[in-house]
Amino acid sequence: MKRYAYGWITALFFLVSIVGHWVFGWYAFADEAREHHQQVQISAYLVEMGRDTFENWQSEFLQLLWQVLGLAYFLYVGSPASKENDDRLEAKVDELIKMAGGDRAQTLIDEIDRLYLRVGGHAKPHAHGDLGHE
Repeated sequence: MKRYAYGWITALFFLVSIVGHWVFGWYAFADEAREHHQQVQISAYLVEMGRDTFENWQSEFLQLLWQVLGLAYFLYVGSPASKENDDRLEAKVDELIKMAGGDRAQTLIDEIDRLYLRVGGHAKPHAHGDLGHE
């Protein structure tokens, strides 16, 4: 769960806010119907809240998603820095370690890979000091 803490917290915020939106929307809808001496109908409520939810979703959430993810993606793909990928950089660093590390080079590379390699999509960025030379 720690690996996905940000996602879980974001999902919790989303669920709490959407449930709150619909619950408080129900009370407002029911009060308005009573003020007009009308019967509260769930179908009318669902239509109104669905419309309001998708209107907010479209104007706020999708716009923000597109700006953040779209911009990040196109900047990464189109930027000169994105042309040199991580594999190439890793190969260069491995060669430098082999040149400077002598007999211990491959052991050091294996240990670094074990500590920092992305396993299941997750790197271990806080493993500094575990290499024996803090």
